[in-house]
Amino acid sequence: MTTKKKNRSALNEKEGVPQPNTLNKSLAKKHLNLKRKSPSTSQLIEQILQGNQTALSRAITIIESKAQKHQQQAKEIIEKCLPFANKSIRIGITGVPGVGKSTFIESFGKLLIANNKKVAVLTVDPSSSISKGSILGDKTRMEDLVKETNAFIRPSASGDTLGGVARKTRETIILCEAAKFDVILIETVGVGQSETAVHSMTDFFLLLKLAGAGDELQGIKRGIMEMADTIVINKADGENLKAAKMAKNEFNRALHLYPPKASNWTPKTLLASALHNEGNSEIYETVLKYFETVKTNGYFQHKRNEQNKYWLMQTIESRLKNDFFATPEVKAELNKQLIALDQNKTTPFEAAELILKLKKT
Repeated sequence: MTTKKKNRSALNEKEGVPQPNTLNKSLAKKHLNLKRKSPSTSQLIEQILQGNQTALSRAITIIESKAQKHQQQAKEIIEKCLPFANKSIRIGITGVPGVGKSTFIESFGKLLIANNKKVAVLTVDPSSSISKGSILGDKTRMEDLVKETNAFIRPSASGDTLGGVARKTRETIILCEAAKFDVILIETVGVGQSETAVHSMTDFFLLLKLAGAGDELQGIKRGIMEMADTIVINKADGENLKAAKMAKNEFNRALHLYPPKASNWTPKTLLASALHNEGNSEIYETVLKYFETVKTNGYFQHKRNEQNKYWLMQTIESRLKNDFFATPEVKAELNKQLIALDQNKTTPFEAAELILKLKKT
């Protein structure tokens, strides 16, 4: 009776499928251990320099990690990869959601690969405010490009960083360059805040626009227009082609009103249909002409030097902020002041002054 009841139980565990006798158990165990064992830092660096994309992904995960145990390892990886970096061209791509950034990047990326370029795509994926995870999932939105051997796509959750720019995007660029990628494409979230940060880490800034959608609707301000090295009117096909051509003329006229760029480059407006792979060749030729211009007149290296100074200051500010909030006294007092704020016993300004004075002592 007892056996019968036990067999009827939903929790009863049945015997699994037996392993075939031909399986070498010791070899299988060894293979499993090798699979589980993570490569050492030196092995990881060596594999990155050989262009191993699995090693590159692992290293990026390490530098994006906030865990204390990964900090020193991340520092060593970046330091060893740095001498092999700075040999790519970095292109920032921005535009509002719905403008077709992912479709354009996939179409443009395939053209670059056809021109014997290795392409890394770093996309800043908006983070969920609830789960903190990525929302859009760019690898699923670039299903053709991700299959290319010479393409590497890395979506990174934007987290809580200003404007949605991934916290370690700059270091990721260094690793991709060390892995011998010729072109780095960096896509912004496109909400009008992250463009400045992306502009500060790229050589060429491409702004995607739509015909028939006013600047008020697109959220693109004068500052973004001034940063653009080329404007591309996307989705210039079918019934939208006529409106796209009119928009192109309007933007070209508007660009002449802006002061000359320090690079001595005159921005252009081009048409493209990422869906039909049209306009990519002209955009690529424009990018090549830009780099020929700025490398000849010395602006390319000047801009890279200015970017390094900017990121030095940004790193100092970030480290000071992290160190400040990591202090036990500050943590304790901050909690007290937050409670006081909820009870209307203080103001944000008084609370901040008190916490800052505490740090000085």
